[in-house]
Amino acid sequence: MGQLRQEVEPAEVGLDPTVLDRLDRHFARRVDDGRLPGYLVSVSRHGRVAHLTTCGLRDREAGLPVEPDTVWRIYSMTKPIVSVAALMLHEEGLFDLDDPVARHLPAFAEPQVYAGGAGPDVTTHPAKGPILIRHLLTHTAGMTMGSYHAHPVEDFYRAAGVEPSDPPDADLAEACAVYARLPLQFEPGTEWNYSVATNVVGRLVEVLSGRPLDVFLAERIFRPLGMADAGFWVGQDQAERLAVLYAEDEEGGVNPTPGRPLHSRPRLCSANGGMVASAHDYHRFMELLRGRGELDGIRLLAPGTVDTMASNHLPGDLRTFGSPVHDQPDNAGVGFGLGVSVVTDPDRSGTPSTPGAYGWSGAATTTFWVDPRHDLTVQFLGQVRPAAAPTFLRELKGILHEAVAD
Repeated sequence: MGQLRQEVEPAEVGLDPTVLDRLDRHFARRVDDGRLPGYLVSVSRHGRVAHLTTCGLRDREAGLPVEPDTVWRIYSMTKPIVSVAALMLHEEGLFDLDDPVARHLPAFAEPQVYAGGAGPDVTTHPAKGPILIRHLLTHTAGMTMGSYHAHPVEDFYRAAGVEPSDPPDADLAEACAVYARLPLQFEPGTEWNYSVATNVVGRLVEVLSGRPLDVFLAERIFRPLGMADAGFWVGQDQAERLAVLYAEDEEGGVNPTPGRPLHSRPRLCSANGGMVASAHDYHRFMELLRGRGELDGIRLLAPGTVDTMASNHLPGDLRTFGSPVHDQPDNAGVGFGLGVSVVTDPDRSGTPSTPGAYGWSGAATTTFWVDPRHDLTVQFLGQVRPAAAPTFLRELKGILHEAVAD
């Protein structure tokens, strides 16, 4: 088990300590008013942790505090890790980004695309082209989830139990068989729509490596990087450190809520969002990306591969190229790479940021980003599923943007 520690004073690496103090006070108020039981935030520059704060409780009912070694459900922050795993296999020559997915997963050989109608009157037609692996990594495959309630195709996902992403009682192979039977919302490559696609990437990792996803990640990423608490379930030595999952109600209160079972290996190791990790674990992963594929002499990816991962692969941003449900102000000026969002124009996004900064967030108030221009990595770990679109990311980025003194 590793534990994150502050390594340097903020001013030594060009961070304003008064702004970081304001950051702490801002989010401590969220704890004081009951909107956030507890959180951890870390800020690193030039590879050294310059700010580390824990506040509040990881288990409000038991009175247990957030500590540096608390274990968190990171939900969709799983996706960049699985994307790195896939890119490792890409570097080994096991697939090309423009390979049809069906070359490796034959169930996807004849995709059907939504043509019109709703409910039993939906009509489809054969896709004009194949789903490519590139489409999966960029969420442009035409896939969706059952939780948007914005398009007739989502009805098929809900009927198949795919809400939000994992069919019940399935493993990754069986889940992909379900996805392959469902119609696509649009022609592959023509829109961006956040979806179940990373589970298909996870299955590709299994097929191409010949190992279960959890085994591949443990052997090829977690152990080499010293990510001792990262995985899809918690052991007895981790269980007490696992933060309780909370959900926000419509009045702004938070209450404990069931999460996916984590005390034994799940049948489906969800590449979409099934992982847990400590702050130390995710710090190591962020620093691997900041180092363009290398950390402490251990290289997992070539620099050019990380650069490709962290580059925008869309012809526009998430707002203009995204499906209608993604027509949101915060999506302006933000593109998407291979498993991560990428800031393309912070002036349009309305959120203070830096061009080229990339990262992703999780459903229970977790987020991370890497800022190559400022040589900065940031993570925020909470454990509340919000009732509406959260504002914490905008607040966090706004304050931290002011903290970079040079």
